[in-house]
Amino acid sequence: HWWFEGPMWIDFLIRKIAYDQKTVKLATPSDYLREYPANQMSVPSTSTWGYKGYNEAWLEGSNDWIYRHLHVAGERMKELAEKFADSKDNSVKRALNQAARELLLAQASDWPFIMKTGTMVEYAQKSVKLHINRFTHIYRDLLNGSIDKDWLKEVESRDNIFSDMDCAKYYNKTYQAAI
Repeated sequence: HWWFEGPMWIDFLIRKIAYDQKTVKLATPSDYLREYPANQMSVPSTSTWGYKGYNEAWLEGSNDWIYRHLHVAGERMKELAEKFADSKDNSVKRALNQAARELLLAQASDWPFIMKTGTMVEYAQKSVKLHINRFTHIYRDLLNGSIDKDWLKEVESRDNIFSDMDCAKYYNKTYQAAI
């Protein structure tokens, strides 16, 4: 939001790369790994473009309260994936995918950043609480075996991002391969 020409510049750059030259090509990380499967492992140090070059803007007194909730929700998401990833029940799959969406929305770095900068603080706080509460509702429904399908349908229609979310597929591909 501070770089108003950013989206136009990125659009122009991608079009130039795709159509006006043959030296550089666009690739996703998956494309790169398929082409170059042997890679050196590294652990980058924590840094950001934010104030002082580390996470101060995202972790300080005005916003540090969110992380205990995000960590619990992250552990609970893992629990749900382990328990329900192989379910054939469409309602369970939908609920699992919506739980993953809600967690991702709650984890957005914009919320703590907004809290730190003091702009629209109530909106950011409300958003984190909303997504954590929705996640928790789904978590409890799944564990209790009582999915409120009408409520789930309503929630799925709001903030409908990541519409192709397939938590079970991702879980089985990523976590099971690590075992």
